[in-house]
This record gives sequence, structure tokens and C-alpha cells, in this order.
Amino acid sequence: MKSAAPRRIAEHNANLLLSALPPEELAHVLSLLDPVRVEAGEVLSEPGDPIRHVYFPHDCLISLQAVAEGRMTLEVGLVGREGMLGATVALGHETTQVRAVVQRAGSASRMESDALREAFAGSPALQRVLARYTDTLLVQAIQIAVCSRFHVLEARLARSLLVTRDRLQSDKFHLTHEFLAHALGVRRVGVTKAASALQQQGLIIYSRGNIEILDPDGLAAAACTCYEIVKEAGEVALEPVLLV
Repeated sequence: MKSAAPRRIAEHNANLLLSALPPEELAHVLSLLDPVRVEAGEVLSEPGDPIRHVYFPHDCLISLQAVAEGRMTLEVGLVGREGMLGATVALGHETTQVRAVVQRAGSASRMESDALREAFAGSPALQRVLARYTDTLLVQAIQIAVCSRFHVLEARLARSLLVTRDRLQSDKFHLTHEFLAHALGVRRVGVTKAASALQQQGLIIYSRGNIEILDPDGLAAAACTCYEIVKEAGEVALEPVLLV
């Protein structure tokens, strides 16, 4: 009879943040996780909500949105298989600061917040992984704030599409005008104009929310430098943990 351990690892190893842990630390964390499925448009948290669970995405995407006056939004981070939702629990936070909306449906691993706090306290490797990842989230938020203030919408849209491409490892994905408008903090007409400009340059095809990136290098040239900064920060966060 086969052991349940390999099957359990197979359930959760699609998350790159978890895979950065050394085997012995990973084994303990895996015992605390449950597989779940999240659906597009599902709101996993609102600002001020108590954090009851944290999520480690496999093939789903979660948009982190700052909310002003209950209706105006701006995406300040995007979480895919490279990261997790709820990392601030390990830093002592008990409530969320952002709205977390599922951008793409898929699977994830979920853990109770109290279990993460306990695991974090006893695991130097997990402490290092989450410290690096929270730093990455901060870099994302800072660069998006700079981007939103100083860069034109066309470049911002190019940056957003490239980050989504990196998270999904695919040139084809679905994003509605409405979702992009919420993420970029603009009206839908602005998204339409920016997408049309990128399409006219032969960089993307965008029809009824279905996006295909035709020229990733060209799209990167059209994007602002914020994309490269966010990308480099994410690569550092995924380096395997080495304990001295």
C-alpha cells in the first residue's frame, strides 16, 4: 500500500512559495493544509475582515485591491502560484487591509490562520520565506502606487498584462474590461482605449475579455520599468531557503 505522503505533496506542490521550503519544513506545513477551489469573482476578504484562513494558490490568481470610499479600487498586488494570500498573519495582523478577489478560478491550498502563526513561530525556514515574500508584496504595492501616479494608462495596462502572464505562465487568459478597470483604478472606456492602442501595435489581441499576448518583448518595451522591478523582486522571493 502506498504512503499518503506522496499524494499529499502532489496536492500542494504546485505552489512555488511552498516548494522553496526545505523537505522537513515542507512536510510539517503540508500536514496543515487542505485543498480548495476558488471561483472567478469570489471575494475572499474585504478590508477590516478577520483573517481566518490563508491561501497558497496553485493555478488560480487573486487580485489584491485597495478600496476607497467603499467603491473606488486600485490593484496593489497580484497573487498566483508564486505566493500566498494572508502572509501578514505571520507578522501579527488579525484583519485584512485589502479586498482579495479571485481573478482566475482554480485550486489552492488553505490553512487556518492560527496554524500558520504556530508553524511560523517554530520554523526558521518559513520565517525566511514569508519575510522575503512580504517584502515582495511591499515592492509591488510601492511600484504600483508610483506607476498609477506617473505613468500613462497604456504602459500601466502593459505592465498588468505582463505580470498576469508571468503568474499564469501563459500568453492567453481572460480578463474583462470591468475587472481591468477596477484593477487599474480607471473607467472602462480608458481600458478600451489603452487595449486598442496595444492591439494596433500588434502586441496583443483583445476580444470579449479574451487576451492573447502576441509579442511579449514588444509589450515589455511598451510597459514602464515598474514591471521589471516587480519581476526581479518576485524572483528573489522564490529562491530556495538556505539555513546556516
